[in-house]
Amino acid sequence: MTPSERELQLHIVELESKLAFQEDTVNSLSNELLEHQKRIDRLTQQVMLLAEKLRNLPDDQGILRPEEEPPPPHY
Repeated sequence: MTPSERELQLHIVELESKLAFQEDTVNSLSNELLEHQKRIDRLTQQVMLLAEKLRNLPDDQGILRPEEEPPPPHY
Protein backbone atom coordinates (compact mmCIF):
# COMPACT_ATOMS: atom_id res chain seq x y z
CA MET A 1 0.00 0.00 0.00
CA THR A 2 1.40 3.37 -0.96
CA PRO A 3 1.59 6.27 1.48
CA SER A 4 -1.22 8.12 -0.32
CA GLU A 5 -3.47 5.04 -0.12
CA ARG A 6 -2.75 4.78 3.62
CA GLU A 7 -3.54 8.46 4.08
CA LEU A 8 -6.77 8.01 2.16
CA GLN A 9 -7.71 4.97 4.23
CA LEU A 10 -6.97 6.82 7.49
CA HIS A 11 -9.03 9.73 6.28
CA ILE A 12 -11.94 7.40 5.47
CA VAL A 13 -11.70 5.77 8.92
CA GLU A 14 -11.71 9.21 10.53
CA LEU A 15 -14.78 10.26 8.54
CA GLU A 16 -16.59 7.03 9.44
CA SER A 17 -15.79 7.63 13.09
CA LYS A 18 -17.15 11.19 12.91
CA LEU A 19 -20.27 9.97 11.13
CA ALA A 20 -20.90 7.33 13.81
CA PHE A 21 -20.53 9.96 16.53
CA GLN A 22 -22.92 12.31 14.72
CA GLU A 23 -25.49 9.54 14.27
CA ASP A 24 -25.31 8.79 17.98
CA THR A 25 -25.71 12.48 18.81
CA VAL A 26 -28.70 12.83 16.48
CA ASN A 27 -30.35 9.78 18.05
CA SER A 28 -29.76 11.13 21.56
CA LEU A 29 -31.19 14.53 20.62
CA SER A 30 -34.17 12.89 18.96
CA ASN A 31 -34.92 10.86 22.10
CA GLU A 32 -34.56 13.95 24.26
CA LEU A 33 -36.87 15.91 21.97
CA LEU A 34 -39.46 13.15 22.20
CA GLU A 35 -39.33 13.24 26.01
CA HIS A 36 -39.71 17.03 26.00
CA GLN A 37 -42.70 16.81 23.66
CA LYS A 38 -44.36 14.26 25.95
CA ARG A 39 -43.75 16.57 28.92
CA ILE A 40 -45.16 19.55 27.00
CA ASP A 41 -48.25 17.52 26.10
CA ARG A 42 -48.82 16.55 29.74
CA LEU A 43 -48.37 20.14 30.91
CA THR A 44 -50.71 21.44 28.22
CA GLN A 45 -53.33 18.94 29.31
CA GLN A 46 -52.92 20.01 32.95
CA VAL A 47 -53.24 23.70 32.07
CA MET A 48 -56.40 23.00 30.07
CA LEU A 49 -57.85 21.04 32.98
CA LEU A 50 -57.04 23.85 35.44
CA ALA A 51 -58.53 26.45 33.10
CA GLU A 52 -61.72 24.39 32.85
CA LYS A 53 -61.89 24.06 36.62
CA LEU A 54 -61.47 27.83 37.01
CA ARG A 55 -64.25 28.48 34.49
CA ASN A 56 -66.56 26.16 36.43
CA LEU A 57 -65.97 27.79 39.82
CA PRO A 58 -69.04 29.47 41.28
CA ASP A 59 -69.00 33.27 41.19
CA ASP A 60 -69.13 33.51 44.98
CA GLN A 61 -65.61 32.07 45.45
CA GLY A 62 -64.11 35.53 45.92
CA ILE A 63 -61.92 35.26 42.85
CA LEU A 64 -62.09 38.41 40.77
CA ARG A 65 -61.51 38.68 37.06
CA PRO A 66 -58.36 40.65 36.15
CA GLU A 67 -60.41 43.70 35.11
CA GLU A 68 -62.23 43.64 38.47
CA GLU A 69 -59.05 43.53 40.57
CA PRO A 70 -58.33 46.76 42.46
CA PRO A 71 -55.04 48.45 41.66
CA PRO A 72 -52.06 47.61 43.88
CA PRO A 73 -51.44 49.96 46.84
CA HIS A 74 -48.46 51.67 45.24
CA TYR A 75 -50.63 53.23 42.45
